[in-house]
Amino acid sequence: MKTSAGIYFKGQRAKSERRRVVNLAYCLLPIAFCLSSCTVARYETVPVTPSATPPEKKVEKEQEPQGFEAFKGDRKRIVASWYGPDFHGRPTSSGELFNMYALTCAHKEYPFGTKLKVVNPQNNKDVECIVNDRGPFIPGRDLDLSYAAAKKIDLVGPGTGVVMVEPLGRDLRYVKYIRYGVSSGTLTIQVGSFKDESNAKRLKTALELNYKNVYIIEANVGGAKYYRVRVGKFNNKADAQKTGNALASEGYNVLITKFEQQI
Repeated sequence: MKTSAGIYFKGQRAKSERRRVVNLAYCLLPIAFCLSSCTVARYETVPVTPSATPPEKKVEKEQEPQGFEAFKGDRKRIVASWYGPDFHGRPTSSGELFNMYALTCAHKEYPFGTKLKVVNPQNNKDVECIVNDRGPFIPGRDLDLSYAAAKKIDLVGPGTGVVMVEPLGRDLRYVKYIRYGVSSGTLTIQVGSFKDESNAKRLKTALELNYKNVYIIEANVGGAKYYRVRVGKFNNKADAQKTGNALASEGYNVLITKFEQQI
């Protein structure tokens, strides 16, 4: 039989043990806090150095060809004419502005950037000029020289004449790459966009020398009207790329974009 004293002392011992556990917990708490705070501080105070910052990801870009590729093409006897003031300052088919005082020319087939040696057999005078435009569009004519180029071989007075042309190479800066607005769905190829409708019509005429389904679509951007020259309607990216590669290689600016139904 348990006495009240035994119960009392037993209760006292239990209370004493609980106090020891509580006191031990209080003693350990500062240590735990210290360890915890020291750990946090160690990570928070690590200095950030430039080497610790992830390097900016570099975007790979295709580099356009540079320089001049020399080659000899077949000599041809063709009919040449010239153009000047009426087109001075207007965009050529390659996208450059026409400068009647630069040694350039327009041809129906040679890729943009092709350097031609043009000889007037009537006086043996010659000139070297760069193809940067399409034309001429008058039947029976094969080459349109700038005013400056025509003047070099005394063709300005007669207006037209038979000449000998020989390709000498190509300026590779005229080679272009395809850009993408979209790459899926029904696609088309945009080659130019102009505020002046006559410039769009001229580019359309130039493209129709070698390409089918060339059209102009109107667009309003910021309250301004633009005339966009486009080629084809394609059901997939591969078909659009095939025509786009041909245009870009020829020297045209190429943007593959979403086909929009003409109204």
